[in-house]
Amino acid sequence: MKRILLIIGGGIAAYKACELVRLIRKSGMAVRCVVTRAGEKFVTPMTLAALSEDKVYTDLFDLKDEAEMGHIQLSRQADLVVVAPATADLMARMAHGLADDLATTLLLATDKPVLAAPAMNVRMWLHAATQRNVAQLRADGVTVLEPDEGAMACGEFGPGRLPEPEAILAAIQRALADGADVLEGQPDFDMGEKRLTHKHIIVTAGPTHEPIDPVRVIANRSSGKQGFAIAGALAALGARVTLVAGPVSLPTPSGVDRIDVESAREMEAAVTAALPADAAVMVAAVADWRVDAAPEKLKKEAGPPALNWHKNPDILANLCASPQRPKLVVGFAAETETAIAHGQGKLLRKGCDMIVANDVSVDKMGGEVNRVHIITREGVDSWDRMEKSAVATRLAERIADALA
Repeated sequence: MKRILLIIGGGIAAYKACELVRLIRKSGMAVRCVVTRAGEKFVTPMTLAALSEDKVYTDLFDLKDEAEMGHIQLSRQADLVVVAPATADLMARMAHGLADDLATTLLLATDKPVLAAPAMNVRMWLHAATQRNVAQLRADGVTVLEPDEGAMACGEFGPGRLPEPEAILAAIQRALADGADVLEGQPDFDMGEKRLTHKHIIVTAGPTHEPIDPVRVIANRSSGKQGFAIAGALAALGARVTLVAGPVSLPTPSGVDRIDVESAREMEAAVTAALPADAAVMVAAVADWRVDAAPEKLKKEAGPPALNWHKNPDILANLCASPQRPKLVVGFAAETETAIAHGQGKLLRKGCDMIVANDVSVDKMGGEVNRVHIITREGVDSWDRMEKSAVATRLAERIADALA
């Protein structure tokens, strides 16, 4: 069993550490928590102890533990040290090698890989001092994730939000897979086997936006989370992944080449330009229709506009019919009823090898979990409801089997 040492810094984002602990335990790993004094203001050791089923550590000068140099043992017993949230202050102390509390002493004493998930105000993140500290940490071998972009508790908007717990879990799994050759024992999951080395896989993710005028678009509720998770899981298996992403604000998975697009036609052009490939996983929720966009903003005083509709290219079907068709083409079908029947019909119409169908009337589009049905010409394999990161890991293994 892999062991995670989770250091929880201060800041409102510390509340997400509870969900991260739950996800780590659910994935089959052990987690032991260390909370800074500032972190205790936002999440209690009792809550973390209940979720982790282990003791929570807060004080460097606990004489009972320190009689046996407990901080050294804590820093060496884990397979990976994770700092989440990593505040600007905590990262500054890490970068300068300070050891003035339990958290920073552990970080200075550890000989294990370290992963940091930043969380702070947008101006603090963009400040030159923070960027210098991040650069220094990365130069020292620390994996520093890019923060999410969005609205913050302080009312500002921009980069600085703590990545979602599912994204941090995926980064933990990648870090363990990348370091499997130097960690004691064998990895507890197949993601360390690099089964897709020398394979090129295209993944599409997110929605497409079709302009109505300079300020309005036709869109859908896709978050891109499932496609990004799949791209990361394939990269963790050693694949060279080209991720063609619609307009979403998600961090690029480690080891993935990302191409950002807006419309369905831009997405098809990017997919075509990325060929040849060994496989394509078409997760994106592509808009079926577009309109002739108005050059200026439409005014409501003019009444409801008359929109001239056009059918968008069928990227999945066109790829399956292409002379450069990948060996394996996987399509996705988000349905609101009879997901299996609609998925089976889509498999035949499009000419792909596999359809991953899910009922978005049960798990809403853009949510954190999925219950999917893997549909092939040989039959249907229905998976239990699980986190999107778990769906991604399992699907990546299935793709590796198909390409073997």
